[in-house]
Amino acid sequence: MSEIQVPGGSAVQLTDRYGHAVMNTFGPPKRVFARGEGCYVWDVEGRRYLDLLAGIAVNTLGHAHPQVLGAITAQLSTLGHVSNFFATPAQIALAEQLDAMVTRDSGRPAKVFFANSGTEANEAAFKLTRLTGRKRIVAMEGCFHGRSMGALALTHNAAYREPFEPLPGHVTWVPFGDVAALEAAMDHTVAAVLTEPIQGENGVIVPPEGFLREAQRVAHAHGALLWLDEVQTGMGRTGRWLAAEHDDVVPDIVTLAKGLGNGFPIGACIATGPAADLLKPGNHGSTFGGNPVAAVAGLAVLQIIQRDGLLDHVTAMGERLVAGVEALGHPAIAGVRGRGLHRAIVLTENVAADAYSRAMDLGFVINAPRPNVLRIVPPLVITAEQLDSFVAALPAILDGSPS
Repeated sequence: MSEIQVPGGSAVQLTDRYGHAVMNTFGPPKRVFARGEGCYVWDVEGRRYLDLLAGIAVNTLGHAHPQVLGAITAQLSTLGHVSNFFATPAQIALAEQLDAMVTRDSGRPAKVFFANSGTEANEAAFKLTRLTGRKRIVAMEGCFHGRSMGALALTHNAAYREPFEPLPGHVTWVPFGDVAALEAAMDHTVAAVLTEPIQGENGVIVPPEGFLREAQRVAHAHGALLWLDEVQTGMGRTGRWLAAEHDDVVPDIVTLAKGLGNGFPIGACIATGPAADLLKPGNHGSTFGGNPVAAVAGLAVLQIIQRDGLLDHVTAMGERLVAGVEALGHPAIAGVRGRGLHRAIVLTENVAADAYSRAMDLGFVINAPRPNVLRIVPPLVITAEQLDSFVAALPAILDGSPS
């Protein structure tokens, strides 16, 4: 059997073709990547980059992880898709493990709805909250929950929302981490309090310690659900399976996606307690959600994180990154914030876009979500040596001088 050939070309040629063939929703691509291995990616010109973005916190175990690849290949060669009229052992096993991950030892029952992405997981959760009989959601200023119409209605950034209004209403935003403002926004019409444990899109903002616990107290006091969007922070990104564990919270709803499939598209909405039974047959669906191939990718990620002790590794590498950056004493760096390997290097001036471009030129893929913020969300398997190489290059990235 002959291999399928993908027509190639130079970076300039491919970028030009991209501009003619792909809708311009993200602007011209900064690079055209051809392959990846571990924590590195290579562009079509053969240049290597240390991937400190990981597809925005997606490639949990790096690129082309052999055991994830083996699990996907074996499943695809056995049973690739059956529709949600039927179940598969992989889907059931992943659901059981995710339910256990969210509830831990609380004794709360839990059930999962599988989707294909974070925004779809949030869509499912949004619909689920309407089945409480209440309509209003209290969310956080600066939040990002996706770009589909329902998830977009929950996202605070007006520039994202306004071109598509009217959106599903009854959303109130309050300052992130402000318990008094949250209390003031609550009444008997609120179905759920929605928050990210850390606001990644907004520049890796960490709320005051104990905020999630207080948000749950306030929500429950008014008969509302606590819904945590852990699309970015889940799957070990902060050194715990879920960031909610840092506040010892078992939420009523959790949404997951990015790191769950190590690049294979899968999302999950997990509900606990009475919320687990709100969705009934016919209320919601997804053609590919819980596909057995995506499910084995998720199982592989869970098992490898557990087997290789990656949660402790994430904590150690996060602390190493912070110590290394702070030790530089660079005048352009105001500080480092975040948890585990979900970090932001905060700059003293709005020069993140220039630093981002220089980082690419020096062989590092990072992200600049805000004018004064560089975001670092590498694969959880990143080594100390790889992190150190980035820290050593930071002065050149910030100054524009040779490394």
